[in-house]
Amino acid sequence: MDRRDFLEKSALAAGGVLLSASGAEALANNKISKTMKVLMINGSPRQKGNTSIALGEIAKQLEKNGIDSEIVWIGNKAIRGCSACGKCSQTPGKCVFDDDICNRISEKFAEADALIVGSPVYYGQPNGALLSIIQRAFYSNGASISGKPAAAVAVCRRGGATASFETLNMPFQMMNMPIVTSQYWNIVYGAAAGQASLDTEGLQTMRTLANNMAWLLKATGGKPAPGRTDEPRAAMNFIR
Repeated sequence: MDRRDFLEKSALAAGGVLLSASGAEALANNKISKTMKVLMINGSPRQKGNTSIALGEIAKQLEKNGIDSEIVWIGNKAIRGCSACGKCSQTPGKCVFDDDICNRISEKFAEADALIVGSPVYYGQPNGALLSIIQRAFYSNGASISGKPAAAVAVCRRGGATASFETLNMPFQMMNMPIVTSQYWNIVYGAAAGQASLDTEGLQTMRTLANNMAWLLKATGGKPAPGRTDEPRAAMNFIR
């Protein structure tokens, strides 16, 4: 019995409430699901565009599963790229450049149980501003998000979505983050604002993604993956 189970059963006993094992488990699961939260990043410069529609569909389905969510828009102001200054080692959990939204998003990592990142496709790649945020936030505050379930969503007019999808997933793999899948690659199609709402298969894919995310969070109790715990990291440069 872990600490969560002990506290739950102790509280029930103290209150004179008797439940069957299955009833106690259902209550615990219900309690866990209501407190868990998925942070979603809208990586489009258009706040109410097709990326927003895709993430909104996920949010609605998460709510049906008893999971909270928050969608954070990166905005359309200038965002710095990583300058490889290394100063974040002196200010753990924070990028030294604090004049854009990067640190505001990074601060939300600690309270989130999972992460979903959505981006439009530009020249077969995710939005560069979003990539800058991910690179800086993960490098400076990776400990707050490491091991938590993650998923990427790519939104495009016609092509380049799979390449963008793969690019967005790569940082998750370096951070020991279990990648949540769906019934297809997490892609939604739409050119003009609002057209994503017409992609019935794409929106169904978003709902399936939300269901799978909710299932994983409930199955793990929101505990991050342990990552590398039995031995120190063996980093090796190819050029010495």
